[in-house]
Amino acid sequence: MYFSNHDLEEYLKNHTTPVDDVLEELTRKTHLTTYNPRMLSGPIQGKFIEMLCHMIKPQRVLEIGTFTGYSTICMARAIPENAMIDTIEVNDELEDTIVEFFKKANVTQKINLIVGNALEIVDTLSHTYDLVFIDGEKSEYPQYLNAVLHKLNTGGFIIADNVLWNGKVFDPSSKDAQTIAIRQFNRMIQEDEKLENVLLPFRDGMMLIRKIY
Repeated sequence: MYFSNHDLEEYLKNHTTPVDDVLEELTRKTHLTTYNPRMLSGPIQGKFIEMLCHMIKPQRVLEIGTFTGYSTICMARAIPENAMIDTIEVNDELEDTIVEFFKKANVTQKINLIVGNALEIVDTLSHTYDLVFIDGEKSEYPQYLNAVLHKLNTGGFIIADNVLWNGKVFDPSSKDAQTIAIRQFNRMIQEDEKLENVLLPFRDGMMLIRKIY
């Protein structure tokens, strides 16, 4: 029996805990006010990340790519009360929306928002991390990995989004900068003996990575 990706997404959504009013409002505002609303994590991915945070219980989280703050809110709701997220967003035009919805979700006290270039900022951060979520500029994924690995605690996790890149990563004819960078990132993870990983095929592909030593 044939079913479309839309059918699958609807079934997954209908069998996942629904989002609350704050995330629904953030979704609407993102679609009305941004050029690429599909960058939003969404209900399935957001709940998955939230569940991981409930399981891992990270004390310090680093997020590269805040966008409008959906994934940040999901993580902040799940981490321990005394834990903290450092989230980096390069687009300063999104700051007002981000701050507005952090307040509406009542998670401001758990989040340190930094506006700027992640590749310039990560090395200046004084903390190490139990969890890193990479969802920034796709052409910079290999550099992000190099930047965060020494900041990641042994036994810590990286979640990387968009690692299938609409299937382009396994299409030999796709040679744009973003696809090349994501292929390189995936290969770097696979070849690093300090890491173990699993690539999950939902949405645009998420990779879950653990630092062994």
